[in-house]
Amino acid sequence: MLDASQPEGAVAVCEEQTDGRGRMGRLWEAPAGSSILVSVLLRPPPERRAAELTLVAGVATAVVVERATGLAAQIKWPNDVMLDRRKVAGVLAELKDGAVVLGIGLNVKQSPGELPAEAKTAASLRSVTGRSLERGPILADLLLELEQRYEAWRDGGLNAIYDDLGGRDFFRGRRVTVDGVEGTAQMITREGLLEVSTASGPVLVGSGEVLFER
Repeated sequence: MLDASQPEGAVAVCEEQTDGRGRMGRLWEAPAGSSILVSVLLRPPPERRAAELTLVAGVATAVVVERATGLAAQIKWPNDVMLDRRKVAGVLAELKDGAVVLGIGLNVKQSPGELPAEAKTAASLRSVTGRSLERGPILADLLLELEQRYEAWRDGGLNAIYDDLGGRDFFRGRRVTVDGVEGTAQMITREGLLEVSTASGPVLVGSGEVLFER
């Protein structure tokens, strides 16, 4: 367990997750030996919005997934990584006493039968590619990529990683519903917001649940 008394860059890794929390309080479970479950303690500078770290980690995870699988990954605002239109990873950033604990969960080895039946869009690298990949090299690559992306963001904000973010925008051009309002997602902005075109004009979404047409 990470806490604010530890130095920036402290890392915690676990083998299984039985009572993890995803976004909106959802349960995130992972059988032993199936996933990469890692948390990193960060101390972002005050001029940066800590909420943007989910997108920073999303970019790092998507890039690593692409290297591991040879397939294109996308980022579903604000905190999911998609492969073949299915969620393979999620990111959660929590503020703790002035520090941020950034958690990443990446499904690697689950067979289709080991994925939660109620999550119809859930997948793993194995279920998408048909290959059982080793977690160790992927974890090492992820930590290095996250360090590089975090440093770039810390120095230059989302502008510093925007090309790799905007080019992987899962929602772009999709019909979505946000808080009961329907529209078409336009882009993730350089401020980390989701821009949605609605009948009454453009809306910038900073938080909330976004539903989309599959």
